[in-house]
Amino acid sequence: MDELDPTGLDRSALPAHIGIIMDGNGRWAKARGLERTQGHAAGEFAIFRTVDAALAIGVQWLTLYTFSTENWSRSHDEVEFLMLFNEQLIVKRREEMLEKGVRVLFLGDLDDPRIPDRNRLLMADTEELTAENDLLHLVFAFNYGGRRDIVEAARAIARAAAAGDVNPDDVDERSLAAHMGLPDMPDCDLVIRTSGEQRISNFLLWQAAYAELAFPDVLWPDFTGQHLVAAITEYQQRDRRFGAAG
Repeated sequence: MDELDPTGLDRSALPAHIGIIMDGNGRWAKARGLERTQGHAAGEFAIFRTVDAALAIGVQWLTLYTFSTENWSRSHDEVEFLMLFNEQLIVKRREEMLEKGVRVLFLGDLDDPRIPDRNRLLMADTEELTAENDLLHLVFAFNYGGRRDIVEAARAIARAAAAGDVNPDDVDERSLAAHMGLPDMPDCDLVIRTSGEQRISNFLLWQAAYAELAFPDVLWPDFTGQHLVAAITEYQQRDRRFGAAG
C-alpha cells in the first residue's frame, strides 16, 4: 500500500459509503503514447490502493463504477478488453479480498447476454466466496446505470401492484429503495470523480441524492490512498444540511 497519512481525519464522522467514478484511464494512456486498454490495466493498481486505504481508514462501503450501461457503445476491442479484464481481475484478486475481510458485491444488469458466461459465473462465485466478510463492502458497479436501477425497481413494484400484492398508495421512498439492485446498501455519503470532470454520469442516482461531491484533478491510474484521505477531509469540512436551513 502507498504511504498513507490519515492524520486529521475525524474517525467518528467518516462517510459510511463512498462511490468513485474512476475516470481518466484513456487520457492517462494517451499522454504516455499507450493504447487506451493499457490505461485500464494501470487503473487496477489504483483500485486496490484505494481498497487498502479504505480498509485502513475504516470506510464501510466502497462502490466503484467499473462499467456503465453506456460503455457498450465503445469500440468492440475496448469492450472485449474490459470484459476480459474484469474476469482476470476477479480471478487474480478475490483470494486477496477474502483474506483481507472484504465482501465483494456486483451491482448492475448481470443477466445481460452480452456479458460472457464465464464472467457472470465468476462474479457470482466471488460474491458467495466473500459473503461472510464485513470489514469492507466492495461493490463493483458493472453494466450499471442509475436510471435503469430506478426503472427496474419501479417495474417490480408495478408488477406487484398489478398482482394485487401492493397498494399503489402505499408506495413510498422506502419501498422503492427496497427494490433497488442492492437494497441493503446504504445511501452514498461521498461521490468522487477523478480526472477533474464534474458530472456524475448516471452513477448511483438514487443512493447519492444527498451525497457530497468531490472532483480531484488526478487521472484514475494516479489516484492514491492519500487522494482518498484528501477527499474525506474535504467532506468532513462541509456542512451537510439535507435541505434544512443553514
